[in-house]
Amino acid sequence: MYRFLLSPKWLAFHLLVVLGIVTMLNLGFWQLRRLDERQERNTAVSGRVDLPPAPLDAVLVPGADLQDLRWRPVTANGRYLSDEQFVVVNRSQRGAAGEIVVTPLELPDGRVLLVSRGFVPLGRPVPDAPAGDVHITGRLQPSQRRSTGGLSDAPTGDLTEAQRVDIDRLAPQLPGDVVPMYVELTSSDPAEATPYPEPLTLPELDDGPHLSYAVQWFIFTVAVAGGWVLAVRKSLRARAAEARRAAAVAVPEAVDATASSSSG
Repeated sequence: MYRFLLSPKWLAFHLLVVLGIVTMLNLGFWQLRRLDERQERNTAVSGRVDLPPAPLDAVLVPGADLQDLRWRPVTANGRYLSDEQFVVVNRSQRGAAGEIVVTPLELPDGRVLLVSRGFVPLGRPVPDAPAGDVHITGRLQPSQRRSTGGLSDAPTGDLTEAQRVDIDRLAPQLPGDVVPMYVELTSSDPAEATPYPEPLTLPELDDGPHLSYAVQWFIFTVAVAGGWVLAVRKSLRARAAEARRAAAVAVPEAVDATASSSSG
């Protein structure tokens, strides 16, 4: 009765179902992994952003794990190198498209700290950085790397527009040694002269859609498996009905053949 399941047509169907189930299970577990990563990030953000700001060199010590310092508030003093300023393009904040202004800050010892001064909507001019000595407070961030599918910066040459704050890529165009992390500015003294650049907002500290997406993928997996069962049962019923019809036709023929033989 089940031999039809080994036909080429059905074997191809089995393979398609198995591939679909494996793919959707992997997508579901991938969403759960992303949920774990987001929860870890939320814990790191909430546990660090409210710490009291500390001097940069007291936090960013040699041998420190840079990822463990992400979001840590720090302070620094120096002078902005406005001629070395650049923007990170293709960014958005509160639904508005724009760019992020990054201005290098020369520290008293000659090192250079990249300072992400904030967001400027498209169409607005990029304001000059405060002149003279400044005291800044901000959140430490590690150098950014291109994600899969992300746009690339030119491999050489000075950048006035960049896709990300890639410290290794930007260091050759800056004077002095560059600090291995950059700062997202939260305040400065003297303050910025205009409402823009606007300080960058913190990421949403929720679980996002990952759990619901995972549940959806698992539901799709069950639906595909259930569809396979229904398809097999439907085919069995159809074959059984066909067999009954064939048997019903065969009985009268047998009776006629017997009657013919008796009359002969």
